[in-house]
Amino acid sequence: MRRRLNLVHPSGGLFKKGRPRVSRMQVKISGFGGQGIVLAGIVIARAAGLHDKKHVTQTQSYGPEARGGACASEIVISDERVDYPLVEEADVLACMSQEALSRYVSTLKKEGTLLIDPDLVHEIPQVPRIRIYKIPATRIATNELGRKIVANMVMLGSLVGITRLSTTKAVREAVRESVPQGTEDLNLKALQKGIDLARELADEIV
Repeated sequence: MRRRLNLVHPSGGLFKKGRPRVSRMQVKISGFGGQGIVLAGIVIARAAGLHDKKHVTQTQSYGPEARGGACASEIVISDERVDYPLVEEADVLACMSQEALSRYVSTLKKEGTLLIDPDLVHEIPQVPRIRIYKIPATRIATNELGRKIVANMVMLGSLVGITRLSTTKAVREAVRESVPQGTEDLNLKALQKGIDLARELADEIV
């Protein structure tokens, strides 16, 4: 099952000084139901489309299980109108479960970027010429913030910090707009944990 969200800024979405430099990026965030995968995708779409003034589409797909089955959120970000809303070859793939990695790794383009949660992904296929970052999002959310449920925001922070697909200011605003009322501070702390980790891993390829 797929759902689609379009966010197009009326200015035309041209990249300007101070904004991320990538003219078009295809992103897939994946895991299992209940991890907040779709929410992470919505945050990116809002950040890029409404705050960074780009053209964006966001779609989501679910497995047959309502909770616990594989799910993915796909985001296409461009400085021009997006003519096809689905991710054909992901520039960036984030996986928060082994099943998600097994299912979606074939969609990652050559020389793409792969982010995994090493506590949930134990077998990494041998894919040449990709950059792999281990982001212990679940561990950080549980041990440092006391709430496993915000692991998605930790992963999102690292994804944004590594790829610069959106400005951190825009992502913070999108988090405030997207998460349930009363959880903003917790989610923003989780986001910052991921951003801080990305800075540490900026030049690391494992």
